[in-house]
Amino acid sequence: MKVSRFIIASFFIYQSSIYSQTFPIHKTNEKITIDGDLTDWKIPFLGPFAVHNTSEKATQNTIVSLAWNNENLYIAYKCTDSKIVGTPQTKDSEIFYTDDLAEIFFDPDGDGKNYIEIGVNAFSTHYDLLLKCISEECGGWNTSMNFNVTNLESVSKITNDGYTVEIKIPFSSLEKVENGGFSKPKIGTKWKGNAFRIDYGNTTEYLALQPYKSLQFGFHQPQEFAVFEFVK
Repeated sequence: MKVSRFIIASFFIYQSSIYSQTFPIHKTNEKITIDGDLTDWKIPFLGPFAVHNTSEKATQNTIVSLAWNNENLYIAYKCTDSKIVGTPQTKDSEIFYTDDLAEIFFDPDGDGKNYIEIGVNAFSTHYDLLLKCISEECGGWNTSMNFNVTNLESVSKITNDGYTVEIKIPFSSLEKVENGGFSKPKIGTKWKGNAFRIDYGNTTEYLALQPYKSLQFGFHQPQEFAVFEFVK
C-alpha cells in the first residue's frame, strides 16, 4: 500500500501479456493449514512479479498462488529476499511505509470503490484496509483502517532464501462489505484485483503481478487491475 496519497521448483504461469490478464483461482478439496509452510501447497504459482509501473524485471523473485473452497479464499506468496526489512508489529500498523511485505487487492465489481487491501510482512504482522473511494469522482481519498476481515488468518515464515506468506480470507466476512460486490463466488465468477510486493532491501522496488501502463507511482489504479477467475 506504499503509494502517494495524492494518486494513490513450483509450476509457474509466466506473464506473456502484461495487460488485461485473467488469472485463475483454483478450487481445492485439500485441507489448508495457515502456517506459512508451503511445502504441501499444490496449487500452481503465478508470476514472476515485475516492477509495477515499468514491467521491468524485479531484482528479487516473487510468485503468488490463489485457491478457494466453499468457505474461504487462500493466498500464498513466495518471496526471494536476501535482506528482509521489518519487525513484528501490532495489527493494522502502517507497515507499508517501513517493511517488506506482500499485498493483495480485490475489487470484484471493478468500480474502484469499496475494495479491500490486505498486507502481510515477513513477521506475520498484517493489516486489512477498506478503500471506500480514491478518485475525485467519488469524493477523493477515503479509507478505513478500522475495517476488519473477521477470522482472517495470516502467517509468514522466514526461509533460507527469503520468506513465505499464507493468508485465509473467509467469504462470509467479505460479503459484509457494503457496495463492494463481494458475493460468495462460484465457478466462473470473476473479481478485479491485483497482487503486489514491496521490497525495501538493497534496492527499493514496488512490484506487481500485473504491471500497469501508467508510469505514475501508485498501486491504487483499479482501472488497470487484473481479473481473477474462480475455476475448478
